[in-house]
Amino acid sequence: MAWHQLSVITDETTAPDVSEFFSELGAVSVTYSDAEDEPVYEPAIDQTKVWSRTRVTALFELDTDPDIVHNLLFNQFIGQPLQEWVAEVLQDQAWERAWMEHFQAMKFANRLWICPSGQEQHEPGTVCMTLDPGLAFGTGTHPTTALCLEWLAGNDIKDKVLIDYGCGSGILAVAALLLGAKQAHAVDIDPQALTASQYNAEKNQVQQRINYYLPEHFSAFAVDLVLANILAKPLIELASTIGALVGPGGQLVLSGILNEQAESVAAAYREQGFIVASPVSQEDWCRLDAYKPD
Repeated sequence: MAWHQLSVITDETTAPDVSEFFSELGAVSVTYSDAEDEPVYEPAIDQTKVWSRTRVTALFELDTDPDIVHNLLFNQFIGQPLQEWVAEVLQDQAWERAWMEHFQAMKFANRLWICPSGQEQHEPGTVCMTLDPGLAFGTGTHPTTALCLEWLAGNDIKDKVLIDYGCGSGILAVAALLLGAKQAHAVDIDPQALTASQYNAEKNQVQQRINYYLPEHFSAFAVDLVLANILAKPLIELASTIGALVGPGGQLVLSGILNEQAESVAAAYREQGFIVASPVSQEDWCRLDAYKPD
C-alpha cells in the first residue's frame, strides 16, 4: 500500500499545533524531524522533542487530496511560519526493501538470534526471534538495545516474571519470553509501541504470556527482573518508580545511557538501595546492571 507523505517546516511553537491539525484531517501518523542540524538533548518525561526549525511529516491514505490538505493547513495557520511544503507518494515496498538491506540476522551471547522474516536461524542450542519493521523503535541494531539483548541471552531468566519499562517494539520482552521467562509486562507511554509489541509477540507466538499497559493503567507490583531501555534523564527522574518494581533479590537492567551519564544514573539507583555493577559499554552507550538485596 502506498501513502501520501506531506510535510512542512515550522518553528517549535507551531509544530505541535500543526501536528494536531494533521491528525484532525485524518493523518494515520505524524512525526517530527530536525530541519537543520541542531543538537538533540533529552526532553523531559512526557515531552516530545521539537527543534527551533522542525519538519512535521504526516502520512495520509491515498484517497486524500494533498492540495486540499495544503489549502486547509495554510488557511488555518495564516501568518504562522510555514515553509517548504513537500507532497510525495511513499511506496511501502520501497521502504521495506531499503530497511531489509540494513537489518540482517544478529546473534547475542551465542544463544539468541534476532532475525527478519525469511532469515530465521535454527541453530541447535539457540532461540530465534523474528522481527520486522514496525511502528516503534527497537530492532537490536542500536547499541542500547544490543546491550540489553546480550544481557538477556547471557543470564538465566528461566521462569522469571519481568517488566519491560519503555518497551518500544517489545523486543526485550519477547526475547525474554523466548529465552524462558514465565511472564512479561510491557509498559510504554506511546500506544503505537504497545501495538508494535503486541504484533511482535503474536509473530513469535508468546502472546499468551505478555500484557501491555500505558503507565496510567499500570498498577505497580514487584517482579524478578525489570528492563528499562529509555534515556538517562527519565531513568534518574523515575528511579523511585522503577526501583519499586524490583522485588527483593531481583535484578534491574538499565540502558539508553551515554557513557558520561553512567555515574549519575548509578547514583540515583544506589539511593534506592540497589547494588550497581560497573557499566558495560558499546560505542558511546552503556548498560548498568543492578541487584536489589533481599
